[in-house]
Amino acid sequence: MSRSQSALNAVVGQKIELGPDHIILRVIPDRWEFPSFSPGQHAILGLPGSAPRVAWSDSEPRTPPPGHIIKRPYSIASSSVDHAYLEFYIDLVRSGALSPRIFALQTGDRIWLSEQTRGLFTLEQVPSDRNILLIATGTGLAPYMSMVRTNLGTQTHRTLAVIHGARHSSELGYRSELQSIRRLCSNFFYLPAISRPEQEPVPWTGAVGRIQDLFIQGEIDRLTGNPPTAENTHIFLCGNPEMIMDMVEKYEERGFKEHSRRSAGNLHVERFW
Repeated sequence: MSRSQSALNAVVGQKIELGPDHIILRVIPDRWEFPSFSPGQHAILGLPGSAPRVAWSDSEPRTPPPGHIIKRPYSIASSSVDHAYLEFYIDLVRSGALSPRIFALQTGDRIWLSEQTRGLFTLEQVPSDRNILLIATGTGLAPYMSMVRTNLGTQTHRTLAVIHGARHSSELGYRSELQSIRRLCSNFFYLPAISRPEQEPVPWTGAVGRIQDLFIQGEIDRLTGNPPTAENTHIFLCGNPEMIMDMVEKYEERGFKEHSRRSAGNLHVERFW
């Protein structure tokens, strides 16, 4: 066994293909226990340069050294309560170094997994009497799934809402699960939206437009019946950098303040894209 292969300390337990460019990957530590983490944090996945790339990715201008482990951070989508596996919601960057190799994996294949998590994009700084609005595009939904799966049962005293935007309905990962939660939990709200309804194989009857459009149209304010204000809500943003930039500006105009290590705020932003 090569040095790079012996460093692969985890196994793919399940791979769910949502489409050619989106997968849900469950990773199981091999004979070691993953430590506790806070929902919203990320772990690091890695594969050696010798690992194959998925067929529909772009060719690499320069092949990495075979023994070099290519590593990237990915937000954890699974609950922090269940450590049987870690779940990741991953999109394919066709010109990238790591994601085309991850997409070529099959159940039982080995992968490198960091033995610790990082990140401050968590609910720990949110006062218990504030509502929570989670806004994402694409795979930026992943940290919110961990938050919802971990905390919803204990957060009945406040509303928890998820807004998820994508180009196509096939990219609205976890839609069925989130719709089921909405039906079962009176304090949970979910708004999926797509920006290219004309490309849907079946007519789309849901919300249409970018996240910014939903804001302008008042869809976000109407979702829970209690419009988010700087006094009653903490807002989280994760996903497309343009969306984040626009929404930070819009909410700052409403009196929200971006949270940082040095200064507490009620607008939390994940910017590791």
